[in-house]
Amino acid sequence: MPYHAPVRDHVFLLRDVLDLDRYANLPGFADAAMDTVEQILEEGGKFAEGVLAPLNSIGDKEGCHWASDNTVTTPKGFKDAYRQMVEGGWPALGSEPAYGGQGLPAVVNVAFSEMTSSANMAFGMYPGLTHGAYSAILEGGTEEQKTLYLPKMVSFQWAGTMNLTEPQCGTDLGLLTTKAVPQADGTYKITGQKIWISGGEQDLTENVIHLVLARIEGAPAGVKGISLFIVPKFIPDANGNPGVRNTVACVGLEEKMGIHGNATCVIQHDESTGWLLGVENAGLKLMFVMMNEARLGVGVQGLAQGEAAYQAAVEFAKDRLQGRSLTGPKNPSGPADPIIVHPDVRRMLMDAKATLEAGRLFLLWTALHGDLAKRSPDAAVVEKAHDYMGLMTPVLKGYLTDKGFKICSDAMQVHGGSGFTEHFPASQYLRDCRISLIYEGTNGVQALDLVGRKLAANGGRAVMSFFAEIDGFVAENAGDESLKLFVDALAGAKAKLQEATFWLMQNGLANPDNAGAASTDYMHLFGLTGLSYMWALIAKAAGAKIAAGESDPFYANKLVVGRYFIDRLLPETDSHLAKLKTGAAAMMALPAEAF
Repeated sequence: MPYHAPVRDHVFLLRDVLDLDRYANLPGFADAAMDTVEQILEEGGKFAEGVLAPLNSIGDKEGCHWASDNTVTTPKGFKDAYRQMVEGGWPALGSEPAYGGQGLPAVVNVAFSEMTSSANMAFGMYPGLTHGAYSAILEGGTEEQKTLYLPKMVSFQWAGTMNLTEPQCGTDLGLLTTKAVPQADGTYKITGQKIWISGGEQDLTENVIHLVLARIEGAPAGVKGISLFIVPKFIPDANGNPGVRNTVACVGLEEKMGIHGNATCVIQHDESTGWLLGVENAGLKLMFVMMNEARLGVGVQGLAQGEAAYQAAVEFAKDRLQGRSLTGPKNPSGPADPIIVHPDVRRMLMDAKATLEAGRLFLLWTALHGDLAKRSPDAAVVEKAHDYMGLMTPVLKGYLTDKGFKICSDAMQVHGGSGFTEHFPASQYLRDCRISLIYEGTNGVQALDLVGRKLAANGGRAVMSFFAEIDGFVAENAGDESLKLFVDALAGAKAKLQEATFWLMQNGLANPDNAGAASTDYMHLFGLTGLSYMWALIAKAAGAKIAAGESDPFYANKLVVGRYFIDRLLPETDSHLAKLKTGAAAMMALPAEAF
């Protein structure tokens, strides 16, 4: 069951919905004309389909292997695929030209990342984490550090990691105990153990650059005393090449439920040599540059695994003969009909399709705002774009991974008993996707971040801006009868989200447990509203194509799927609103010993 990169859908969203060409006057966008972007994505799709996808099952079955000399071997074929990726320049798409990158907008890189993650999630994590580390050094590094590390990381000769979690602390980083002792030469000696370090050791690159959170002796307790350090596996020599081996080592690999092709390492720092990144006691702020990028990337992973699982389920449903259609045989010359004729199978496939197509646009729309935050000369546009990136990141990470896993589960259900075996890919997609709900901050933490921090930031400016944008779209298109269904649905969803937001403002302050109890339902209500807006944008673009004489069923099919979303998925907003308004009383009433 081969994976097929959804290039056509990406091109439609970027060209016809987001109108990428209108930003041609901005830095980076001049080189991202849609004709060029289409060619890039077509070639990227071929790489994902032809090189990465065939290795997905191999990586799952073989996994990574740790040796007693603290080295790690990746699955068969990964090294050659990595070489091809580097030679093709794929890792450099969204990096700065000053350090060897192509400087294309991040929105293009998100489209490519979705395809690589669908084809092989475990493999795609290696370059994804390196780009995150690159971004942190770009943000906080000295010119000397940028010159030394970034060109090698942009070319992916050197990999990057983030070392946050320790055995005794995950989400609560204030509990970390890894220490940093300053040295006379300006370096630091780092000592401590970090766990769950993706790509912490591998045989793909000549060096690994660890970004390590640690506490300098005498620093304040809690998160206010955390600093960030660059700790290379091999300390660069005078020529900038890997030199002396640092005293940082992978002392084991985790045995995991999924993503077996990615090395999840236990990293031991034994007075390893590190260099301060940024300023003392401000490491968490810099690390969040990397974490926020990673969280958006995890949202991509959730959608990507859902897409791959959906494709496999569709192929199985078209081939598998079982029973007869309730309205009469659809395959009269055969012994039974393909199961895609059965309404409940259609329900699972349509749920997936309606979520994935709008979720894809939600990711691209948000990534485009990230580009505008960095590239627009208009201060108002930059402010709004920054606001949206902060507001939408927890929604995309939490909502799309929850839904991506649900889609993977439904895809296994479509496969029936076959899906529970390893003869079909459904099991791997489900296992690989499950981590996306956990790492880079569990989805419960994302929901708390949304209601506890992002809503209140700058007096609620971001969410009010989002409401105003939706109101503007509704007003602008109120007289278009062809869009009435989508406009009315969007207005209704926005009204429920606004009601929920005001409820949180009134009741969350009075009792913080109310905010905590409502947070997951609020995140899902926000996600559904976001998807409703995306479907309205898609319907408008598809309708314009049809009105212009386009007879390709691609556009008419968009409207069919969008209507299904409104009829079958959007009513969930009522349930989420009703649940969140019950508050925390029933949730917190049972004493702990009664569980």
